[in-house]
Amino acid sequence: MSPAPQATGQPHQPVSFSLPIQVVEAGGITAWLVEDHAVPVVSVAWAWRGGAALDPAGQEGAAAMAAALLTEGAGTLTATEFADALRNEAISLSFSADRDGFEGNFRALTEALPAALRLTHLAMTAPRLDAEAVERVRARSILAARRMLETPRGQAGRAFWSNAYPDHPAGRPTGGTAESLAALPVEGIRAALARQVRREGLLVAASGAITPDELRELLPRLFGDLPEGAPPAPPPLPPFHRFGQRILPVHSPQSAVVFGQEGLNAEDPDWEPAQVMLRILAGGGFASRLMQAVRERRGLAYGIGAGLDVMFRHGVIVGAVSTENARVAETLAVTREEWARMAQSGPTAAELSDAVAYLTGSLPLQFTDSRRIADGLLALLRNGRPVDWLAGRPARLAALTQQRIAAVAARLLQPADLSLVIAGEPVGL
Repeated sequence: MSPAPQATGQPHQPVSFSLPIQVVEAGGITAWLVEDHAVPVVSVAWAWRGGAALDPAGQEGAAAMAAALLTEGAGTLTATEFADALRNEAISLSFSADRDGFEGNFRALTEALPAALRLTHLAMTAPRLDAEAVERVRARSILAARRMLETPRGQAGRAFWSNAYPDHPAGRPTGGTAESLAALPVEGIRAALARQVRREGLLVAASGAITPDELRELLPRLFGDLPEGAPPAPPPLPPFHRFGQRILPVHSPQSAVVFGQEGLNAEDPDWEPAQVMLRILAGGGFASRLMQAVRERRGLAYGIGAGLDVMFRHGVIVGAVSTENARVAETLAVTREEWARMAQSGPTAAELSDAVAYLTGSLPLQFTDSRRIADGLLALLRNGRPVDWLAGRPARLAALTQQRIAAVAARLLQPADLSLVIAGEPVGL
């Protein structure tokens, strides 16, 4: 058995891990590729900036509905025929819109790659938007929006973001509201696709049994016929609006709490130290300080956690907890105490060693198949990482010291900065 790490606060020994990322360019489009022929499968993921941030006021949910409708029939193929064509070739194809981006991805066997290209190209260039499909997706989306507000947690989350960013699209529900979706005209969905699905502004990642030359041939076939130009730039994210404490009266035996504060930009040199610090404080499962203080020692809640919610290349520190109405005040007091303790003293040497070991050791698990590799590469591209960023991550984590993490905690964590929404009937607040 290896000896236990010494509590010296000195840099840790890095564990080697990297992906053989190749940069491929064709037709003005650049893609990252991890080539692997062990399994005859190819995954491709791509994204544009924009997403729900480009939805006009009153048409919230337009991008999300547009994304859902791209696989509901295209060209001469009805929704059923399109679904059958995908199923017959075992092709997985989907599109989605989040707060700041619009994504597509497919996975196919190498022998089905021509069919995957044809159907994906057809979906992006000739979506049908048949009335029956629009109304079916609309009904599904309205139901999802209503279900989101059926629980205290859903109501707390929606109120948290609307208070944190009251004058920015980040404060609106990504999928829209029941009211905005019901009123959304088909022309609004077509406009969402027209401003979003463009030839420029693309971020592309691929993985699996495909060579760089084959990917160079694929890129213009997949994207070359899209309309020229790039999507409009989404509005920049303003600073997090500190709003203190908000209580939403909800009849429930438990209260749901969403809490958070300003974070930091993805380009900030403290990004990775902040990830380590937050894992120790709130993101390490049963080992985190918040779980130990709130659940293990006091039994106040089943679980509690927090981390960086990334959007617009910015990480907002966000956490959540649910507990009995009578124990909300104590739970929040303990949370603030742990927030302050980390800010004042930073981590112990053992906590730092464990966090670095976990983050380094679990890194390969994020890239275990072609789809996860393509999605992981796309996430790196969306955050503006250089091609060697992943290869250098173990060494950067290993070089972190207690002093560095403590400095980052002191910089970021201020209990007075915490804003929170409580949905329920909390006692004593």
